[in-house]
Amino acid sequence: MAVLEDVRRLGVELERSYEVYVHGRLKFRVKQIVYVAFSLDEQAMGFAFPSEERAVLVANEPHKFQLPSASDVRFNWVHADLAELDPTEARELVVDAWRMVVPRKVSRAYDLAHPDGPG
Repeated sequence: MAVLEDVRRLGVELERSYEVYVHGRLKFRVKQIVYVAFSLDEQAMGFAFPSEERAVLVANEPHKFQLPSASDVRFNWVHADLAELDPTEARELVVDAWRMVVPRKVSRAYDLAHPDGPG
């Protein structure tokens, strides 16, 4: 079972990433692009995810992942129930979401520094 604190430090440590609160909700951004956001009750995590792959993700594990609301389905976004994720999986989702919003050279530098993935 993952909780917000399992990924919070990672979100702050990733290059170019910073945390903000918008209407009481914690979000992680690179510049103005939000790549991870948490629900007010910190039970759900929304994250950037390739739109062409999300239907398969949700179909394979509907207890864990959900599509965004109809108004947000146009974005590359998926929601996850944190209670259904283990901490390692939650950190991997955050790093993968971050990769979608940073230049490749930044992502490659992270890979070189973390050959075993996010800790």
